[in-house]
Amino acid sequence: MSKTNVVPLASHGASRETLFARATELSADFGSRAAALDEAGLAPVEEIARLKAAGLLNALQPVGIGGGGLDWVDGLRLVRILARGESSLGQLLGYHFVNAAYIGWAHLDRAKAEALAAETVSRNLYWGAAVNPRDPGLTLTPRGKDYVLNGRKSFSTAARISDYINANASLGDTIAGFAVPTDRPGYIAHDDWDNIGQRLSDSGSVEFRDFPVYAEDLVGPPAAPDAVGAVLPTFNTPLIQLVFVNFYLGTAEGALAAALDYVRTTTRPWVTSNVERAADDPYILERVGEFTAALKASAALADSAAAAVERALSKGHDVTAEERGAAAAEAYAAKVHATHVSLDITSRVFELTGARSTASKYRFDRFWRNVRTHTLHDPVFYKAREVGDFALNGTIPTVSLYS
Repeated sequence: MSKTNVVPLASHGASRETLFARATELSADFGSRAAALDEAGLAPVEEIARLKAAGLLNALQPVGIGGGGLDWVDGLRLVRILARGESSLGQLLGYHFVNAAYIGWAHLDRAKAEALAAETVSRNLYWGAAVNPRDPGLTLTPRGKDYVLNGRKSFSTAARISDYINANASLGDTIAGFAVPTDRPGYIAHDDWDNIGQRLSDSGSVEFRDFPVYAEDLVGPPAAPDAVGAVLPTFNTPLIQLVFVNFYLGTAEGALAAALDYVRTTTRPWVTSNVERAADDPYILERVGEFTAALKASAALADSAAAAVERALSKGHDVTAEERGAAAAEAYAAKVHATHVSLDITSRVFELTGARSTASKYRFDRFWRNVRTHTLHDPVFYKAREVGDFALNGTIPTVSLYS
């Protein structure tokens, strides 16, 4: 289990205003150190501990068990706020929200799901996952009445800091899903994440060597790979896509904020601009206006999509595949827009700041590196195709861990 699992909450059931204030304060602090954090690229043990202490990991948990009781619209806004300071930490908060919630949607034993939620709050646990469908590599083998897990996942965000994980594995001709703590023997998180962006996301590989999985860890009976399951658990996909949307936008907002600060304090006016301050340059003002408008539009689309998914999700097990599909299409439209906006702004803020801002000490390129790295998670043109097929033909997106 991660080194951060013993961090106590600052308070149980923090109010919405308190949670947003704490997220804003932490984001500002992370942002002030983001260049150094990016350069070091270490697992964010201290940073996750601070999120835990602030009660942010439990923001979406019910008030009755000590959580913040926020809905997904607000939870995703918290992701966006954190990403303004450091993109990986916004990603990690959002991943935790979805992974922790998934047990409540998927677990067939309601008492067990409620017990896991209560334990998550009381012990302040961080939830990760090992479910990448393009990297199936895990095998569950019966051993007595229980099982052992073996195999490797090439990518597992929060590999070293997770306290609990969702995972799935082949079990004969079936697929089994389960939730397990990472402090059991045989869980090995490798320090091999060395990508150009999201350097604090702790997304290295994980290996399982005769890792014990008990019958009570299963979230439901193993099923055939092509079995049609309940609709509710499939909401993990549109919500994780909205996590992407919001930390992309938060990263772009952070890039623009950093650029504006640099323009105010450091950028020199161009020699033919006929102004005394770079902040009065009409071309800089035009670009700032365009970037600001684009971000406001994309954030409004993100919030609208989150509200659509929230409405569908609130129907619980009565939600239909069509309702889920329509909500997912809203999320995927937001994903398409946020991808283009965030890549554009994070690459073009240098037009505001000028040549000297490319000095390595500023590491302003980290904003672009972060969104460029993660926007390759699943090709955005496939998301655009799904949105187009829904708009033109009424075809709901095929349910998968990507759509």
